[in-house]
Amino acid sequence: MKRKGTGPDGLVIVDKPEGITSHGVVAKMRWLAGTRKVGHAGTLDPMATGVLVIGVERATRLLGHLMLTAKTYEATVRLGQNTVTDDREGEVTSSTPATGVTREAVDAGVAKLTGEIMQVPSKVSAIKIDGKRSYTRVREGEDFEIPARATTIHSFTVHGLREAVAEDGTPVVDLDVTVECSSGTYIRALARDLGADLGVGGHLTALRRTRVGPYSVESARTLEQLEDAAKGEAATGLPVLPIGEAAAAAFPRWDIDADQAKLLANGMKLKAPGLGVEGPVAVFGPEERFLALVEEKGGYARPVAVFVG
Repeated sequence: MKRKGTGPDGLVIVDKPEGITSHGVVAKMRWLAGTRKVGHAGTLDPMATGVLVIGVERATRLLGHLMLTAKTYEATVRLGQNTVTDDREGEVTSSTPATGVTREAVDAGVAKLTGEIMQVPSKVSAIKIDGKRSYTRVREGEDFEIPARATTIHSFTVHGLREAVAEDGTPVVDLDVTVECSSGTYIRALARDLGADLGVGGHLTALRRTRVGPYSVESARTLEQLEDAAKGEAATGLPVLPIGEAAAAAFPRWDIDADQAKLLANGMKLKAPGLGVEGPVAVFGPEERFLALVEEKGGYARPVAVFVG
């Protein structure tokens, strides 16, 4: 049962703080929304901050499709050290002074990691290998390999190089970067692979996701802000992006008439007028009512998720 004062089902754009898992954010949102039907569109590591798209009630059915969209990250890459987790939370496994690394060499290494690439995710990731999480296999001491997977790095921008000294005394170089990439990209792996290409090792020391598709950190709310809105005397209700607005922002749009809307609600196929896009299309009926996500197949609109009927 929903808590009194909460808003309708839809998306909540959360600015995730450091130190909490994505599952922890979902648990918090379940309490605030007063429903167990809450999910997220793509995890963030506990170390990472920024945009976490949360779906409440019927909006959870959008999430699997939102995970396929592009994302933007601000990050800091440390050159000169490898860690077991490819980020600062793992034990350092090797150190190599990075003082000889030049901007030209960094730019050349970044160029190799831009565009369509094959990437091997970190072994401490949540990827399943033969049905078991990779990080679980690591904890159990297994020796295994993760197959490389295709990903797209739309842009990989280095804003500056800063010399520093690591805790073990190793001279290192920190890079402040922005990465725009397809879903499924591991920024930790980019840091690791850039360091390997430069011969000094590398890992991630900071990560902030600033955009998931059309949803940016500027429109995100902190957990404290969401809690204040959902409870207390001045509560205004959990601020959600209504499901129709969320779909209109994230997917191409197709408007249909009342007769077509009735057919769609009854599970009938609709002739697709050459939608010309790959992936889901948001269908709207009269009075701006969001009806479904569909995909064009063989000249017909095939429902992916129906929200009426």
